[in-house]
Amino acid sequence: MRVVNQSVRKVDHKALVTGKAVYTDDLAPKECLIVKVLRSPHAHALIKEIDLEKADKVPGIECILTYKDCPDKRFTMAGQTYPEPSPYDRLILDRRVRFAGDAVAIVAGCTKDAVDRALRLIKVKYEVLEPVLDFRTAKDNGILVHPEDNWKSLCPVGADNKRNLCASDVCADGDVDSVLDGCEYVVDQTYHTQANQQSMMETFRTYTYIDAYGRLNVVSSTQIPFHVRRILANALDIPKSRIRVIKPRIGGGFGAKQTVVSEVYPALVTWVTGKPSKMIFTREESLTASSPRHEMEVRVRIGADKDGFIKAIDVYTLSNTGAYGEHGPTTVGLSGHKSIPLYGKAEAFRFAYDVVYTNVMSAGAYRGYGATQGIFAVESAVDELAAKMGEDPAALREKNMVREGQVMPAYYGEKAESCALDRCLERAKGMIGWDRKYPRRDMGNGKVRGVGAALAMQGSGISGVDTASVGIKVNDDGFYSLMIGATDMGTGCDTILAQMAAECLDCSMEEIIVHGVDTDASPYDTGSYASSTTYVTGMAVVRTCETLRDLIREKGAQYLGCDADDTEFDGENVIDLKTGEMISRADIGNRVMCSSQNALYASEAFSSPVSPPPFMAGIAEVEVDKETGQVELLDYVAVVDCGTVVNPALARVQTEGGLAQGIGMALYEEVVYGSQGKNYSNSFMQYKIPTRLDVGNIRVEFESSYEPTGPFGAKSIGEIVINTPSPAIANAVYNAVGVRIRELPITAEKIYWGMH
Repeated sequence: MRVVNQSVRKVDHKALVTGKAVYTDDLAPKECLIVKVLRSPHAHALIKEIDLEKADKVPGIECILTYKDCPDKRFTMAGQTYPEPSPYDRLILDRRVRFAGDAVAIVAGCTKDAVDRALRLIKVKYEVLEPVLDFRTAKDNGILVHPEDNWKSLCPVGADNKRNLCASDVCADGDVDSVLDGCEYVVDQTYHTQANQQSMMETFRTYTYIDAYGRLNVVSSTQIPFHVRRILANALDIPKSRIRVIKPRIGGGFGAKQTVVSEVYPALVTWVTGKPSKMIFTREESLTASSPRHEMEVRVRIGADKDGFIKAIDVYTLSNTGAYGEHGPTTVGLSGHKSIPLYGKAEAFRFAYDVVYTNVMSAGAYRGYGATQGIFAVESAVDELAAKMGEDPAALREKNMVREGQVMPAYYGEKAESCALDRCLERAKGMIGWDRKYPRRDMGNGKVRGVGAALAMQGSGISGVDTASVGIKVNDDGFYSLMIGATDMGTGCDTILAQMAAECLDCSMEEIIVHGVDTDASPYDTGSYASSTTYVTGMAVVRTCETLRDLIREKGAQYLGCDADDTEFDGENVIDLKTGEMISRADIGNRVMCSSQNALYASEAFSSPVSPPPFMAGIAEVEVDKETGQVELLDYVAVVDCGTVVNPALARVQTEGGLAQGIGMALYEEVVYGSQGKNYSNSFMQYKIPTRLDVGNIRVEFESSYEPTGPFGAKSIGEIVINTPSPAIANAVYNAVGVRIRELPITAEKIYWGMH
């Protein structure tokens, strides 16, 4: 391959390194109305009275909107394909507030100072209600987070607002209880992961205006432009035809921007006033009123026979969706369906879950979405099983892991057509020096080093749901316009897709012009989430290129006066194989345009019935101070099977970035609430994310398989890379000092008290 599998620079690299990249706030005019939201100080309350008299008199205030000024139509902010599995449980503004930070009123004014002053002058009387703060007691609690009658769920996901249930389900294969009863070794433990913030550089932000045709134009830092259009149409109760969504450069998303966090507020202001407006979330708002990872408690029962073969896995997940149900039904499934299938020899499995409402900030999608939590639990349990058996945990995994060609009952019955997990683990062991370092080394200075391993799998898009369309046009002089609906949020998908197009069309990267997302002009794409872009949109690119090559050959044959079947297109010229006569792509493009003929344009779509999983092995080496419990990550090796690596450089930085986030989840990050539901993790002084110095030495390699259903054999990589650090580090700590941490983050205090 000429372009695919090469470390090509990002198509926008010059803009990025010179500081010329254009983001949402750069595009907003100076005369924009500034939009901010008054937020509830209470976790659960009813608004009895809102006094706007003094706030309305502040010079420069354009409007102040309350629940009385909003459509009484419930919707979901989750960016998902219609019909959304997430319940319709939101209003833009509601009389009932459901978490400390929930929206109470929208203020729009000419200056930030005017808006801030007006916010301080709004007087609200609340009827404070008792909140549900402990997600373990939320199900069938007498206090309902959503007692309203117009709440609705469009999909049969087991939701019931009168039971505080956002979703509930159970699936199984075989008699789990009977098989576990017959096992020689059984582990039964519960693991807890906290909510985690995506902490992207660019906070949530949106700019809106009315164009000359009276349509609402939305420029937003979002992963889901087409979903934004539908969500705003629902929220504002206006036709989708009246809305246009444009995606500029995005400064990171990691799943947070798969939820419509900021868009509805300036959209409503602009729709009411007719004036352009923008909303820029502060970092505090982004940490207290956004869409973090779901807090989950996962109980794992796993059993093996005397020979060390895992026979049964039973997983129950309790997930905390918070005040609203965005992504609650869709993230929880991965906690079991992306962890249990790692062990392909199991005779029986059961996976059950409940997703519950509580009066804390609503959760959303975050890289790994659910698999991260479930893999922490299952991979920790596998290590505990190995310890109980007295077996090397890497050897136990080698004996039981899924292998290529196996059917995975817990993964919707899909077959692992491409799987290099065995090679990933073997290579990772060699990189870390597992055989000489396992389980521990006493350094003789009060510190002990240990190593720990973990496996992971993810998916490549959502099977049977995610759809991507691509359009490619031949311009004059023969260069190509690649029109996509997928969202590049720093991942480099514009580059990846251009590489595929250049490979298929036998041209250089410079001849492919990639156009960003505009719902008026771009082909439909569900958006960039669920690791779908390389696999789903990539296949749409391949199909579109195949169709376009045929069109180029046909047009070239027409100009050459021969039969298309007698021609060949080599990327530069259409050649008459009988005569050797040829016409260049540039000449074809010019003649088509200058002769007023139909443009050479092709568009194809792709949706896959399967979601081939990428696989990964990660091994951590830690050093623990026996006197203080302080843990330091010394080395982390990761070997990834993402099928064919389309761009090794971008795949490497994707992996390194995901590992850094996973290390943060393992060691530092925690959303802390007070007894009344106040979020104390409201800045980076309280919410700790790792720096480059904190993540230690990270080493990444690739062990490729070939996925027959993917473009050039490729699978996904964006999400799987966050999944191994938490269990690998927890397992390394145990191997070092014998302390098993089952609740993240892993802190010095927990290790110290575990040792004493």
